[in-house]
Amino acid sequence: MIIVKEATPANAEEIAGFQLAMARETENLKLNREVVKSGVDAVFKDNAKGRYFVALNEDKVIASLMITYEWSDWRNGNVYWIQSVYVLPEYRGKGVFKKMYLHIKDLVLKDPSLTGVRLYVDKTNHRAQKVYEKIGMNGSHYQLFEWMK
Repeated sequence: MIIVKEATPANAEEIAGFQLAMARETENLKLNREVVKSGVDAVFKDNAKGRYFVALNEDKVIASLMITYEWSDWRNGNVYWIQSVYVLPEYRGKGVFKKMYLHIKDLVLKDPSLTGVRLYVDKTNHRAQKVYEKIGMNGSHYQLFEWMK
C-alpha cells in the first residue's frame, strides 16, 4: 500500500539521490551531490522555499516531489507548483504520481488560501505529459519562458 506524507529532514539523503538520478535521466546532467544535498536541506530549514512530499511503499521511500509557491493577484491566493518529481523506475506506471498529485490537490481543496496546482514539463517528455493529462491537468494555457544564470 502506498502512502503519501510530508517529508522530514530524515528523507533528505533519499530526496537528494532522487534529484541526482532525475538530472541524469532527463537531461544527461551529472550534478554535484553536495550542492544538491545543500539545496534539499535548505528547503527543510526554510519552508518559505517549499515543502517536500514522499511516497512510501511499506517503509521504503519510492518517490518524492517538492511544492513551491506562486502568489496570484488574480486569484488572491497561492498556487502550488509541483517540482522535482521523481519516482523510482520500478514503481513507474503504477499510479504513484497520481496518488501524490491527489494528495496535493486535496491540500489545495481544503485550504481557501490556495488556488490551484501547476507544474512544468519538458516538451519532449511525452510520457509525463500523458500522465498529467490522464489525471485531469491541461497544458493549454501557458508556455514557459525562462532565463537561467
